[in-house]
Amino acid sequence: MTILDRYIVRQFVTSFLFGLIAFVLIFLVIDMMEKLGDFLDTNAETLTIVQYYLAFSPEIIKLMTPVAMLLAALFVTGRLVSQNELAAMKSSGVSLYRIMIPFLAVALIVSFVSIYFNGWIVPYANQTKFDIERAHLRRSISSSSRYDIFFQEGRTRLVSIGFYDSNSRLASRVSIQEFSDTNLTVMTRRYDAGMMQWGEERGEDSVRTGWILLNGTYREFRDGGSSLEFFDHQAVGRLALTPTDIEKKQRKPDELDYGELKEFIANQANAGQEISRWLVDYHAKIAFPFASLIVVLFGVPFAAAKPRGGVALEFGVSVAVTFIYLAFMKTSQVFGYNGDLNPLLTAWLANILFLAAGIVNLMRVQK
Repeated sequence: MTILDRYIVRQFVTSFLFGLIAFVLIFLVIDMMEKLGDFLDTNAETLTIVQYYLAFSPEIIKLMTPVAMLLAALFVTGRLVSQNELAAMKSSGVSLYRIMIPFLAVALIVSFVSIYFNGWIVPYANQTKFDIERAHLRRSISSSSRYDIFFQEGRTRLVSIGFYDSNSRLASRVSIQEFSDTNLTVMTRRYDAGMMQWGEERGEDSVRTGWILLNGTYREFRDGGSSLEFFDHQAVGRLALTPTDIEKKQRKPDELDYGELKEFIANQANAGQEISRWLVDYHAKIAFPFASLIVVLFGVPFAAAKPRGGVALEFGVSVAVTFIYLAFMKTSQVFGYNGDLNPLLTAWLANILFLAAGIVNLMRVQK
């Protein structure tokens, strides 16, 4: 690393950290002004409020990192231009491409760090944040229960649960319907139970953990007739949906780390569920951190070009590009959620298009 690289990196990192801290503090103050009344209405303790905003901070850092990267790139490059340092570098034979290397190196490092930060740190913090919201702001679903759960297990089994309590791992109003392999419109057997509990089923030689139906009926349909049996206790084994899956299903994608989200998607796929939305969210967790690299590609050339409108125009255009990028990313996700686009392409579409546009913009600037 040359003296020039260290000079640029030091200014860029310092400006980035200052901008990030400033944005986080501003965001926290605005959010606190909005929610403080709700906390007071529920008699929340001061410690709870502090915990909430400590847990909220990682999410804000995730969202504000690309904006802080953009402003740092604008500020440092604009300062080099205003003090004629950039002109001196170019006159000595250093091209704009070479000057951008330390900017892009820092942006790339920040992007890779953000992948880990967004994939594990932010979801863990969001769990605490959403738990406090459920308890004091009532802005999320109940964390201990869920109504009307429906899922398909394989090709031939449908399961419906009227109510599920996560604390006791107890379900009520349960129906399990099984259909013929050759004709999915023909029901072959059906279980209906008042309760279903997760527990251990002891056999002669082993102990198996799974779902147990309580106080229900069993019907078998064949040859135009049917049989009916009553039972007090009936094991149905390990359905595709476990208690952990039900609890995760209540959680938002922002509360699941990479491993948990990937495992949940696999379980939902095995159960025959539509997983496009979850796949988009999974790939977006990896794609979004690279927004920091994209905005630097826009910011440095705009600030270095010094158009007729001056720094104000550069700043306005760059900020507009950043928010257009984020808006386009969110809009494209809608098509992925609906299954109109491949989930992987949906998550990376904004990056691909704006990276291409950033490269074209860089090539048009005087080197």
